[in-house]
Amino acid sequence: MYKLPDKRFWSGRVDSEDDVNSYRFHQVVKLSDIDKFTENESVFSIIGFECDEGVRRNKGRLGAASAPNEIRKFLSKLPYNISGKETVDVGNVVCKNRELEIAQKELGFHINKLLNKASTPIILGGGHETLYGHYLGIREFIGQEASLGIINIDAHFDMRDDEIPSSGTMFSQILENDAKAGYLCLGVQEFGNTKALFEKADKYGCKYILEENISSDKYKETFQVIDEYSNRYDYIMLTLCTDSITSSAAPGVSAPSPFGLEQKVVRNLLRYIVSKDNILSFDISEVNPLVDENNKTTRLAAYLIAEVMKDFRGKQS
Repeated sequence: MYKLPDKRFWSGRVDSEDDVNSYRFHQVVKLSDIDKFTENESVFSIIGFECDEGVRRNKGRLGAASAPNEIRKFLSKLPYNISGKETVDVGNVVCKNRELEIAQKELGFHINKLLNKASTPIILGGGHETLYGHYLGIREFIGQEASLGIINIDAHFDMRDDEIPSSGTMFSQILENDAKAGYLCLGVQEFGNTKALFEKADKYGCKYILEENISSDKYKETFQVIDEYSNRYDYIMLTLCTDSITSSAAPGVSAPSPFGLEQKVVRNLLRYIVSKDNILSFDISEVNPLVDENNKTTRLAAYLIAEVMKDFRGKQS
């Protein structure tokens, strides 16, 4: 189900009413019915996915469905230090009656619509099942013949063999049915995945870098892998599972990671990836406000989204 954007989530401090250099997100963001969204290549389109049915099926901690609107509240207060691009909130897709597959298709439908309007989608999950709806929209937009590289910053491969789709099956769903898609996972943890999942990743030719091999003094090697991977594909899409971040910085997630990536490392990865000229879109998932500590994770999510928007290049920028 599609819900229109709500102005209540966009408010905050006002430093000036007329100096644009003093504006914050809430003073700049526009609200639009997605069906009335006009074509504009200089626009970020924010769309939320109110869903944690995939997390429920994956036996995780529920609460991510409330994240899109909570993230908006913190994003709205940040300075709008983004040059040359407008931001439009087009509302949320809501998963009703636990009908995950229907909600994912609807999210994909709207993402394709936004891309066809030449905007850059910024998707606020939701559980990481958000990624599959995100993918459906991208694939519809680029067609079946274009190659698509998916970059996932995550502690987990999310390649389970469960019969029922969940927040842990998306990449199996994609790779088993899309010969033109590839998968790079950054920050995967040895004790966050079984040996069988590592074997499955190898079987499908996935690229991955372990969490312990990504740090502030190893960027050269990591960036080289990202470069080589990105150059192989016509298009790139990016997803961040917030449980990739150390639990001291991001406690409000479905599956906290005591040995996760430092938040500054994640910020630098995001900055580097979105500077690629073949990237189309970004989603952030698994923020769970219901189990957060003093809004720490939700606030971090807002900052990371702002960083992505500031450095986003992409084919449609």
